[in-house]
Amino acid sequence: MEIRIKTEKPYSVYIENGILSKAGEIIAQFRGKGTKVMIMSETNVYRYYGNKLSECLKKAGFNVSSYVFIAGEESKNMKTVMEMYEALTENGFTRSDLVVNLGGGVTGDMGGFAAATYLRGIDFIQVPTTLLSQVDASVGGKTGIDLPSGKNLVGAFRQPLCVICDPETLKTLPEEYFIDGLGEVVKYGCIYDKELLFELETGKALKNMEETICRCVDCKRIYVEEDTNDTGKRMILNFGHTFGHALEKLHGFKDLSHGRAVAIGMLMAIEIGESMNITKKGTSARIEALLKELGLPTKDESFTFEQIIDATALDKKTFGRNINLIFISEVGTSLIHKIERNYLVLRCKIMEQQKLRAGL
Repeated sequence: MEIRIKTEKPYSVYIENGILSKAGEIIAQFRGKGTKVMIMSETNVYRYYGNKLSECLKKAGFNVSSYVFIAGEESKNMKTVMEMYEALTENGFTRSDLVVNLGGGVTGDMGGFAAATYLRGIDFIQVPTTLLSQVDASVGGKTGIDLPSGKNLVGAFRQPLCVICDPETLKTLPEEYFIDGLGEVVKYGCIYDKELLFELETGKALKNMEETICRCVDCKRIYVEEDTNDTGKRMILNFGHTFGHALEKLHGFKDLSHGRAVAIGMLMAIEIGESMNITKKGTSARIEALLKELGLPTKDESFTFEQIIDATALDKKTFGRNINLIFISEVGTSLIHKIERNYLVLRCKIMEQQKLRAGL
């Protein structure tokens, strides 16, 4: 299936089982005056698909080189990006050449950022191989790296030339990473596609991942086309991410993965929404049950609400004393709500006290 993303620079997302074997043919249509391609990838993914992609590109007439970094969020920093720059310069890459990012969200974000900033911007293509990157991270043009003080605090908006998504790569994905990606799938069900959420609850959505990925990408398309630079309605795509990113930071980007952090963050947002009469009562119980069924966490015992809120200080939706939180009024309907941080802390303290009294 082809989904067209109509941003200022339109591009297509190709989603098809087995499409990785056709990657060379697809990428060849973007050949400019240059013939060089650099595959940016990480150690876990490259050993499965690096040679296959490289051979496809060589058959299409490209001169192929690779840069492979150590897998994990810990590598998503400026040191790794500097090594990417060095690899590009050592191989004589110019603005007419291409970067192809093969891997998960870390690879796409960081490889995209290196491309967006090398020579003030060269073109790149996303080849996502994890569920999280296929349904979310590879689409929309957000690139970036982490700082010790927060997640994705340095980055740039630059749309890829295309996205090549092969659901069959999920067969080599360890179960823990597949479950992690389901956090983002639940997000799309919560904010927009209530039927998708129902199909997650019944198990139907997991039986046809090609269709499920298409639905998530099409949902993201709607928000990206309306708000490319994430200053308005696109913020809704960050449902669960304000608290989720804070938790990742508190855990030092080591022992809590992105999808799991988002799962906890979504449930926090729903619970707060219910306490403020923004979210329909009973929604938190429904989402909590689904997250548990999928193997995702529902709370973090290591930190209090107040500590988590303090860690959101550098969130991109924070404006002075206020923060734009994403809530759902009910499953499938979402909204942006400005709230004062001090009031949020007070509200969360009251919620914690209520939970203690209830023995939860």
